Amino acid sequence: MNGIRRSDIAPGRRVLIVLKKDQRTGRLTPGVVKEILTRSPTHPHGIKVRLESGEIGRVTEILD
Repeated sequence: MNGIRRSDIAPGRRVLIVLKKDQRTGRLTPGVVKEILTRSPTHPHGIKVRLESGEIGRVTEILD
C-alpha cells in the first residue's frame, strides 16, 4: 500500500519513509508513525509523518 492517502496511515503503523535529505537517492527509512503532519486527505508525494525516532519524511509504503 502506498502512502498518498491520509486515511490509510495512523499512529503506530509501520511504514517506509523518504527523508528530505534522501529524496534524490530515494533511500528508504523504516519506522513507526508517531504523528501525521500532512493536513490534506491526499498528497501526490506521500503523507508527511514524524516517526517515533523523531525523523520526519514522506510515506512511500505502509508495511502493516
